[in-house]
Amino acid sequence: MAHQDVPSNVNLAVRGSAEAMNASFRSFAIGLTLSVVLLYLILVAQFRSFVDPFIILLALPPGISGVLLVLVLTGTTLNVMSLMGVVMLAGIAMSNSILIVEFAHHLELEGRGVGEAIVESCRVRLRPILMTSLATIIGLMPMALKLGEGSESYAPLARALIGGLVVSVLFTVLLVPAGFSLAYRNHPAN
Repeated sequence: MAHQDVPSNVNLAVRGSAEAMNASFRSFAIGLTLSVVLLYLILVAQFRSFVDPFIILLALPPGISGVLLVLVLTGTTLNVMSLMGVVMLAGIAMSNSILIVEFAHHLELEGRGVGEAIVESCRVRLRPILMTSLATIIGLMPMALKLGEGSESYAPLARALIGGLVVSVLFTVLLVPAGFSLAYRNHPAN
């Protein structure tokens, strides 16, 4: 086959899977950022407060660090499936935080002080948080261990979600109450 010269007025670009993956990561980052912003705005409307959504979002950064830790420990790459696990994690972590903050406000309305309300809220809501998180983790184990047919492609999602949930649950019951106590420490009991 003879070598042919390409005319100088033709622009050629070599595209590969790395460029497509970078585009996927960029669009996923934009989507995750928009979802967190929209979640914040919905929580502002729901709680009628700009502070409570920040307290609720405290559970997300530790969860993401748990995702990264498990991906490194298991030798799993950061890909679109593991990023989908991060999005699912965000929803579960936020719902756990909402349980604590919402119940603490309910207890405050009953006349309890901030410290007593947040401690009682954590004590009462710990069981449902642990039950839903453990059920999710146990349900994802076969997928994370690649035990089923076709589970190889979903293993990064399961591993990311498991790692994020473990760390998120541990920190939700520590960071969210601490954030609530700091934000409302001067709030008088009703």
